[in-house]
Amino acid sequence: MTLIQDTLEIVRKRNPHEPEFLQAVTEVLESIEPAVQRNKKYREGSLLQRLVEPERMIVFRVPWQDDRGQVQVHRGFRIQMNSAIGPYKGGLRFHPTVCASVLKFLAFEQVFKNSLTTLPMGGGKGGSDFDPKGKSDGEVMRFCQSFMTEVFRHVGPDTDVPAGDIGVGGREIGYLFGQYKRLANEFTGVLTGKGLAWGGSLIRPEATGYGCVYFAEEMLKTRNETLEDKVCAVSGSGNAAQYTVEKLLHKGAKVVTMSDSNGFIHDKDGITEEKLAWIMDLKNVRRGRIKEYADKFGAVYAEGKRPWGVECDCAFPSATQNEIGAEDAKTLLGNGCTLVCEAANMPTDPAGIDLFLSKKILYGPGKAANAGGVATSGLEMVQNSMRLPWTRAEVDQRLHQIMVTIHQNAFETAKAYGHPGNLVVGANIAGFVKVADAMLDQGVV
Repeated sequence: MTLIQDTLEIVRKRNPHEPEFLQAVTEVLESIEPAVQRNKKYREGSLLQRLVEPERMIVFRVPWQDDRGQVQVHRGFRIQMNSAIGPYKGGLRFHPTVCASVLKFLAFEQVFKNSLTTLPMGGGKGGSDFDPKGKSDGEVMRFCQSFMTEVFRHVGPDTDVPAGDIGVGGREIGYLFGQYKRLANEFTGVLTGKGLAWGGSLIRPEATGYGCVYFAEEMLKTRNETLEDKVCAVSGSGNAAQYTVEKLLHKGAKVVTMSDSNGFIHDKDGITEEKLAWIMDLKNVRRGRIKEYADKFGAVYAEGKRPWGVECDCAFPSATQNEIGAEDAKTLLGNGCTLVCEAANMPTDPAGIDLFLSKKILYGPGKAANAGGVATSGLEMVQNSMRLPWTRAEVDQRLHQIMVTIHQNAFETAKAYGHPGNLVVGANIAGFVKVADAMLDQGVV
């Protein structure tokens, strides 16, 4: 057995009931094998074993009182995966599907994503199986206060800087920050995604979606193409999806789908800026379902399905992990899709990725393509340290340059290791080398 296979076997034995984590580790380790084989130093000191094991896992109960006076109990997590190049950085997810496997996969991916941003950030992730949907503001506040009461001793601006993720938006970040400030008696940049009046950064809500589109532009440039007039299928209707659509419209593309967990809408006439504003109000203010769009604008609604059967030039999976399987990938390819750019984390399963790579379409893996969100969180950390906010144009320019650099790094690394055009290999090796070198420099810790 090779060192990669030996390491994977150890991970499987230690984490037998964590499929998402195993999937993420397998995908990364198999793709970095050229770097491990070429460089003896990466085969020594049990580096790979250290890389796949979290530095720290914090698991705790989160009791809170609902509006009826009943005490509810949820489980909270913070996975501090790797701090070789900076403080742990990664979002908090509040969703019923949250478990150790999901958060470990996200934290592991975050290590390499953060490495690619060029900013000094380690990787972490956290959250709870609490679902904020249908809860009152008071209930969400009490839950967030209970969550932070436990986790505050493990985070800090130079230790671990959480952000938002699924189920954790501006409201939740505000409640979490307020409780941290009360407990720690300090006003610091301990969280990102804060309100603009109290330390937040312009462009942060838009960053994941905008960055994904910037990355797609760079991929298309390698084939002398642009997004102008491209028909695009987008999944999801949350933050990442909304701003992916917004930036695609700015670039002259035609977006024909969006979705939520109940189904998707297909608007053959295209989602305009006015229609997108209506969706943003539906999702961000009224907390409604995407089906209402079909009723409002006469679009087709497909209950319980994903949008990958719709003919498109480009696909932007922006919802959740493993939303594109092998059959979805076949359908996309059969319908003429030539670019898949991931705004979500690990939205394509391994079989789907293999199909995209075998057909040599433009495929942007999430750890590279959706790094704009955490990159701008890093820029928020810089502004907090300076106590000086930047303008919208300054932040957007820095975000754009980071995404250009990420693509260039992944593209050139793939070519250097004998896999030209394979951004999965390029992104994984580029992210790995920076973290691995830092770990080796710092000794066995």
